[in-house]
Amino acid sequence: MLKGILAALLITLVATAASAQITTVGGCKIRRGTLCSSMNLNGVDLAGANLAHSQFSRSNLGGANLQGTNFDEANLASTDLRQADLRGASLIKANARGAKLGEARLNKADLSGATLQNADFGSADLRDAVLTGADLTNARLDGARLDNADLRRANLRVADLRGASLAGANLQGANFSQAVLENADLTGASLDQANFDKARTAGCKGCP
Repeated sequence: MLKGILAALLITLVATAASAQITTVGGCKIRRGTLCSSMNLNGVDLAGANLAHSQFSRSNLGGANLQGTNFDEANLASTDLRQADLRGASLIKANARGAKLGEARLNKADLSGATLQNADFGSADLRDAVLTGADLTNARLDGARLDNADLRRANLRVADLRGASLAGANLQGANFSQAVLENADLTGASLDQANFDKARTAGCKGCP
């Protein structure tokens, strides 16, 4: 009898602790798989949160602290992430199609296999980021810093990389067909099997 009471008490305490870990910000429950579409979360602090498989499409996360946050397979389509801090964040296979990431900090972030078509990374900091297999078709990366980033097999077809820095980046097998690389810097980058068909490379350092 006593053992049964203790077991029930333990289950209640565990459930209470789990509930306490779920916080609500601006009407949005911060937890894995949450639905936070079209929310205004400008400047919110969600550093280290597990938001995998969540819905944040069309939301405003501009200037938010998202260091180390887990957005794996999350929906960030058309989300405003301008000037957000995503250093060390995980966005593996996330959908950020059409997202605004201008001047965002994505140092060492993992965007492997992410859908980033038409996303705006203008002047963003992506140094040491992992973008292997990411789809950056028609994305804006003008003035972005991608030094030492891993872009193996990434699709950058028709992407705008004017003035971008990809020094020391791993570009093996990347697709730059019809991309704009004018005044970009690819010094020391690994270009094995990269495709530059019809790319515009005037003033580009290290372009083939």
